[in-house]
This record gives sequence, C-alpha cells and structure tokens, in this order.
Amino acid sequence: MLTVMNNWRIQVEPFTRPLFFVWSRLTRGKTLGVRAVTVDGEGRVLLVKHTYLAGWWLPGGGVDRGETTQAAVVRELREEAGVIARGEPVLLSLHSNERFFPGDHVAVFRIDAFDQGPRASQGEIAEIGWFHPSALPDDAHRSTRARLAEIFDAAPVSHAW
Repeated sequence: MLTVMNNWRIQVEPFTRPLFFVWSRLTRGKTLGVRAVTVDGEGRVLLVKHTYLAGWWLPGGGVDRGETTQAAVVRELREEAGVIARGEPVLLSLHSNERFFPGDHVAVFRIDAFDQGPRASQGEIAEIGWFHPSALPDDAHRSTRARLAEIFDAAPVSHAW
C-alpha cells in the first residue's frame, strides 16, 4: 500500500507542488523553513529523498503559524524520519532562499542526541539514509552539499540557500 501511495505522489506531486507554492505566496508575505543536520554516533548525517523533489536533502520543512523554529525542526524530523530529538536543537545558520522561492528563509539546526522511532507520516519520504559527510550520494542536492561543507569542512557560510 505504501509503495502505491509513494508512486502516486511521485507521479502527481511535481505538478501540484507549484500550485502549493503559488498559494503560499498569495497567503504569506514571508515564509520560513527549517532543515536538520542530524549526526549519529558514527559521524554520519541523516538525509532524505522526497517523493516530490529530486536528490537527497537534509530533513525539514515549513514552520507552521504559531510554531517556533525549534519545534518545527523537531516535528519535521519525527514526521520524515522517525527521529526523536533528546534536547534542544542548536541553530547553526540562517539562509535566504530567494533563488527558489522569493521571501523564503531557511534555518539550519544541528541535533546530535536522539532516539529512533517510527515515522509520524507516510508518503512524503521515499528513502532515508545515513551518509558520512565526505561520502555523500552523487545526487545530494546542491544546498545539502553546501550546508554540510560549511559545518564539516569549515567552508564560508553562504547567506543564500
């Protein structure tokens, strides 16, 4: 059943996602998202493949009205990967996502202490993987590579996503 749902989302969501962005733009002046750099005991980083975006990404998503960025990143990790943070996420950087979505900003948090549980949502994430920052999959998204280089390789922090 999950495979059928994921296949449906892979087929349909690339066409419906632009409508979501238009709706978001019309109803909000600015948008805010979060991404999580979750590091396990072996130094590997959690990445996800969405059903509606190409490549591997840091887990995350939008901050809901009335929600803090910290609560949003904890919620997104639980929903997308079943990762349950054991402590406050640490804010690493803030980026403007103007190139992709005017008015959007993305806060990046680090989480090192967590438990693994069941995912709270189904259908949005096609795959979950743990990768060493120096051995990312070939199709890791450009922004994922940039954020991990800033964190693990001391690359200069870009304010653009």
